[in-house]
Amino acid sequence: MTSLGQLPLDSDTASSLLPETVMLVGLIAIVLIPNLGDAKFRIPLTSVRVPVLLGGSRFNMTNDPRMPNRISNITFLVAFLSSLVLISESPREVGGVLMADGFSRIFSTMFLGALLLVSVATTHRIPAKTKAPIPEDSDSKATVDRKISVLIDNRRQVDFYILLIMVGLGMSMMTMATNLFMMIVCIELASLSTYVLVAFHKESPSGGEAGAKYFIVGSVASAIGIYGMSLLYLWSGSLDLDVLRESWQAMDGVDPFAAFGIGMMLVAFGFKVSAAPFHLAAPDAYSGAASPISGLLATASKAMGFVALFRVLVIITVPEGAEALWMVALGIFAVVTMTWGNLAALTSENPKRMLAYSSVAHAGYMLAAFAVVGSGISSTEESVVILTAVTFHLAVLVLFKLGAFLVITHLETEGKGHNIEHLHGLGNRDPMIAGSMFLFVLSLAGVPPLSGFLSKLLMINGIVSTSASTGSSDTSDIATWAESVDPLFWLAAAIVLNSALSLFYYLRIGLVMFFEEPASTKPLKAAPSLRMAIFACAILTLLCGVGPVSEWLLDLVNGAIDSFMHQV
Repeated sequence: MTSLGQLPLDSDTASSLLPETVMLVGLIAIVLIPNLGDAKFRIPLTSVRVPVLLGGSRFNMTNDPRMPNRISNITFLVAFLSSLVLISESPREVGGVLMADGFSRIFSTMFLGALLLVSVATTHRIPAKTKAPIPEDSDSKATVDRKISVLIDNRRQVDFYILLIMVGLGMSMMTMATNLFMMIVCIELASLSTYVLVAFHKESPSGGEAGAKYFIVGSVASAIGIYGMSLLYLWSGSLDLDVLRESWQAMDGVDPFAAFGIGMMLVAFGFKVSAAPFHLAAPDAYSGAASPISGLLATASKAMGFVALFRVLVIITVPEGAEALWMVALGIFAVVTMTWGNLAALTSENPKRMLAYSSVAHAGYMLAAFAVVGSGISSTEESVVILTAVTFHLAVLVLFKLGAFLVITHLETEGKGHNIEHLHGLGNRDPMIAGSMFLFVLSLAGVPPLSGFLSKLLMINGIVSTSASTGSSDTSDIATWAESVDPLFWLAAAIVLNSALSLFYYLRIGLVMFFEEPASTKPLKAAPSLRMAIFACAILTLLCGVGPVSEWLLDLVNGAIDSFMHQV
C-alpha cells in the first residue's frame, strides 16, 4: 500500500472516493480533450517529428463545441451512479479529515443528481452549434448580434462546465468533512464557482448585478463564519468535530468563545440555506442567473448548507437531555423565515423570484425541525425521525423545485420566463410541460399524494410527536391545553399555516397556465433532453410520494441518518 501524505492510496480508499475521482478525471478531460490536435514536436538536430497531440489544428471530433457538454453529462452520470451504489457501504475514514459513510453519500447523490439535471438542461440553455456562421459586413445589426451570441456560447462551453464540475467536487467533498477547516475549504470551493455561474451571462445587466450582490453578501457571510471558526479553535485547540463535541460537553456554563464561534458560523450557514434575514441576496441571484443555476442554488446549494448545520449543530452542540443554546433563536428564525418567504412570494411577478422566496419558506420549514432536535425534549428515536424527514425533504426538493426551474429554462430558450405573463396559456401551447409545472408547484405546496406532501407530513409528525407529548391530555379547555403544550408545538402549526398561505401563489401559476390566453400560440421548442429531464422529475415527484419508490428512498435516508447518529 502506498500513501500520499496522510492519505492511504489503497483499493478501499479509491473505491470510497470513486465519485470524486470520476469528477477529477472529468475535469482533466474537459480541459485536455477540446485541445487535442495534430501538433508535433521536432527533436532538435533531427528531422524527426513526434506527435504531442496538444495544439495545432484540432481534430474534427475534439473541435465540436458540444464536446464539453457531453463530457460533463457523462461525468455527472457516472459519479451519480457510483455515489448511489456507495450509500450502503460501511463507513470508512479517509485521511483523518474525511468520513465516507451512508450520510455523506446520500447527500453527494443529491448534489450529483441536481448537477446532472443542470448539465442536461444547459444543453439547450447555452446551446453549442457546429459550423456557427461568422458575421459579415452585409448582415443587419440583429443578424450580427445573433451570430455573435452563438459564437460566444460556443466559446464559453468549457468554462461553464469546468465551473460546474468544480461545484460538484466541492459539495461532494464537503459532505465527508469531519474537520471544520476542511468543511469551510470545500464550501468555498463550491461557493466561489457558484458566484461565477450566477454572473455567467455577463452580457445581461441582471446577470452581472445578481453575481455582484451574491458575491459580496456571500463573501461577508463566509468571512464571519471563518472568524467564528477561529474562535472555536482558540477555545478548543482543535477543529475536529469529535474534539469540539467533547469540549462542548465538558464546558461548565457558557464560554463566550464557543458561543460566539457557533453563532458566527450560523450566520454563514444561514446565508447558504437562505434563512431570514440572511436571504436578501437570494431573490436577486435567482432572478438574474440562468434558470438551471437558480435551480442549483435552490436545491444542491441549500442542501450543502444543511449538511453544515447537521455537522456543527447536531454533532457539536446538541446536549443530552438539555436545551441547546441556539434552540430558541433557531425557532424564531424558522417562523420569520417561512412567513417572510411566503408573504414576499405573494407579490412577486417574476416566476424565478417567486420560486426564490418559496425556497426561503422551505428553509424555514426545515429550520423548525432543527429547533426541535435541539430542544432537549426529543429522544434519540424522535431525533432520528425528524432528521430523516429533513433529509428526505432535501432529497425530493431536487425533483420538484429543480423541475420547476427546468420548465422556466424551457421558456428561457425563447427569451422568456422572467415575467408571470410568459406562463399565460402554457397549457394550450404545451400541455405536457404545463402539467409538469403544475405538478411541481402542487408538490411545493404540500398537496397529497405528491412527495412534497410526504416530506412535510414527516416533519410535522416528528415535531408534534415530540412536543405535544409534554402537554396536558385534557383538551376540554383549549386555553389550558395550549398553555401546557411545549412552545415548539407551534412550530408545526406555523408550517401548516404557511403551507396553506403558499397555496395562493402556487395555484396562481396553475391559473395563468390553463385559464389565460397565450400571447403566442406557437408551440415551445422541441429541446428533447430538457423535456426528458422535466418529465423524469415529474414522474419521480409522484412516485416518491406514494408506493414502493417512496419507501425505498425513505429506507435509504433512514439508514443514512442512523449512520450519522453513530457520530453523535
